[in-house]
Amino acid sequence: MTSAEAASPALVVVRALLTLAVVLVLLATTGWTTIRHPPVPGPSREAALAAWARDRIDHRPLPGPGTPSRTVAAFFAGLGPARASRLAERHPLVVGNLDGVPVSLRYRANRLTLRHALAAERDRIDDTRLSAEGRHEARRRFDRFTSLSRPGRQILAFDPTGTGRTAEVLGDLERARRVSVIVPGVDTNLLTFQKTHGRYGAPVGMAQALYAAERRSAPGTRTAVIAWADYTAPAGVGVDAMTGRLAEVGAARLLELTDALPGDARVALFCHSYGSVLCGLAAPRLPARVTDLAVAGSPGMRAEHAAELATPARVWAMRDADDWIADVPHVEVGGMGHGADPVAPEFGARLLSARGAAGHSGYFEPGTESLGNFAALGVGAYDRLVCARADSACHNGISGAEGP
Repeated sequence: MTSAEAASPALVVVRALLTLAVVLVLLATTGWTTIRHPPVPGPSREAALAAWARDRIDHRPLPGPGTPSRTVAAFFAGLGPARASRLAERHPLVVGNLDGVPVSLRYRANRLTLRHALAAERDRIDDTRLSAEGRHEARRRFDRFTSLSRPGRQILAFDPTGTGRTAEVLGDLERARRVSVIVPGVDTNLLTFQKTHGRYGAPVGMAQALYAAERRSAPGTRTAVIAWADYTAPAGVGVDAMTGRLAEVGAARLLELTDALPGDARVALFCHSYGSVLCGLAAPRLPARVTDLAVAGSPGMRAEHAAELATPARVWAMRDADDWIADVPHVEVGGMGHGADPVAPEFGARLLSARGAAGHSGYFEPGTESLGNFAALGVGAYDRLVCARADSACHNGISGAEGP
């Protein structure tokens, strides 16, 4: 072996680390960085959980947050509607975020938590002890909570602690035969959950566009879409965005959601940007009901090949020609970076067209082939999918529309 050959592994590592340094600069100039404000005080998740742990029903302890969703469901079924409602009134922050609790009860519990959060922010808006910036932040949170509280909105998860987490359902989740879950990426929090400008780059706009497209695609199919921002996403560019630490925690939460969904509907995951890192980590443990896992604008899925995801779900990938994420080197060294490019042919995903998406945040824009492909996946209309290239084999092994 020559000295050059012996040194090559070290050179590869050095070059990869230099590449990751370039990535940080690249992302900082391509719009992934936003100015962050320190988290503001709010209702305490810890205090709510402590009160829950002290409470008893018939001298029995209440199921903790780590309890399997089936056990939680059995517990609430045994309470009956009246006692379950009283428990939600006493502990809305816990009940509204506990997988296995009946969906309708979670909606009611989260409306109560929203009411409490609104009252807290209303007091903060006029609190002269706060800085002007603090009062502005309180106003933004108040406006967001007001919007989430509007009649007809179905809030499946809501935790205002810190920058917050939430999830919203469009459609009838309990009766749906097809459920689509949108997993967003970096800079997702309560304040960015919904946007007026850049509407379809935020979780609510993504879900609204997908739900409308699915209903047009298959009006006779009972569908539901979940805008799922129920994990702590990285804030801007930094170590969290370049590692899988937050994705690992989020993956566990996503698994709890998919395990707890009511009924036996088939489920499709739509994972955007850093959300695809989370979905890649969750993939090996996803329940069989998850039939499709689609990523868009992905920095990587923490795997070198789709087969390494070890999931029975079909793995789909797309990237628009104008998406700057294409310039991010798809490497993983010492925990930094997220691995191979999911749209590279050698990765082994089924490649879908994203024509019309126009950049990193345009995949859910109405009228794009990316949204049309998502809708077709969501309703199981595989024969309507548009592959990334005319000679692509994205349809191979799938015989038309499958299932209800």
